[in-house]
Amino acid sequence: MSNTLNRRGFLQSAAATGSFLACYGVADRSANAAPVRITPPTVDKLSIQVVLDTNHDIFISGAQVPGVGIERVRSPAGFKGRTLESQWGLSLHLTSTKGAETKRFMLDYGFTPDVLNSNLELLKVDLPAIDAMILSHGHLDHMGGMLGFLAKHRSAMKADMKLYVGGEDSFCHRVQKQDDGSFMAYGVIDRRDLKAAKVQPILSELPITIEGHAFTTGIVPRTSVERVLPNTFVVFGEKDGVGCNTSSYGDHHFTAEELAGTPVPDQHWHEHATCYKVGDRGLVVITSCGHGGIINTLRRAQEITGIEKIHALVGGFHLAPAQQPYLEQIMGELKKFDLDHLIPMHCSGSNFLDLAKREMPEKLILCTTGSRFTFSA
Repeated sequence: MSNTLNRRGFLQSAAATGSFLACYGVADRSANAAPVRITPPTVDKLSIQVVLDTNHDIFISGAQVPGVGIERVRSPAGFKGRTLESQWGLSLHLTSTKGAETKRFMLDYGFTPDVLNSNLELLKVDLPAIDAMILSHGHLDHMGGMLGFLAKHRSAMKADMKLYVGGEDSFCHRVQKQDDGSFMAYGVIDRRDLKAAKVQPILSELPITIEGHAFTTGIVPRTSVERVLPNTFVVFGEKDGVGCNTSSYGDHHFTAEELAGTPVPDQHWHEHATCYKVGDRGLVVITSCGHGGIINTLRRAQEITGIEKIHALVGGFHLAPAQQPYLEQIMGELKKFDLDHLIPMHCSGSNFLDLAKREMPEKLILCTTGSRFTFSA
């Protein structure tokens, strides 16, 4: 299954405006995505269990906030000398109910399988009950633990297991640029490993519903003041059967540099957000990393559903590398949404947290590994 979106529109936009990404000096290919409207499923309750985040604070406040249930996992005696571990990465266990029906998803898999699997065990996550897997994008800190997770647990999971990804871009080779100008590998998903684990990838550049409970944004059009902040470089094309097939994108237009396999600054064209509509409270939008911008992602969720109300923005916001003027600009745009809850994780950055404490203290909820957040209709 592969729905597609016109990539040439991204390129034509840059040609028309002459715009460039200040942090990289590469053409900004973003443009409005094709008009898309879906009818989102409505759930009665959504629970987000943070299996793995970048820190575990055993002293974090357990104070309750109206409109969301908050549970903290510290170091109970039942852990028998072990503790939850944290690392640079993110993994979430999502549980939603709709009437008598419950669905459970795994969203992202952290950096390494040992930490992921240990935390899953300590948190007593019911892995045989998992209905589907979701991957936000192809970064090692979100997919590094996936194969080890499958190696340990796949035999106990449901036979028909799907992995929802935003598109072909999730399978590209990622590399990090070193101080000497060389590049170091930063992970790639080998489809043969998924096939061996009997996991079926579901690729969709357009929004898609997930098992009748959640939905994705599909490609996030770049329409706000946001830009993709420095992260990895990407190598387009396949090597020995591993990598991303440029002909499988919605539009096959790539630059000569890209087709030659030259590492280029990563724009995460197929990174998607996972979203829920919780009763009449509005949308819960989970950005994971949000390289394409949290404002852009929120706008996309509103656009495709026709629902203006954002109940919660949750996840990594990739604002850790941002300078203060840019942070303040993004905060000004974020405040226009009048969202109910703001729950930054992972790559959001301490500077953003400090700013949110000043500008949105009544909406901000701090996160730590093991936390559980529950939203009810």
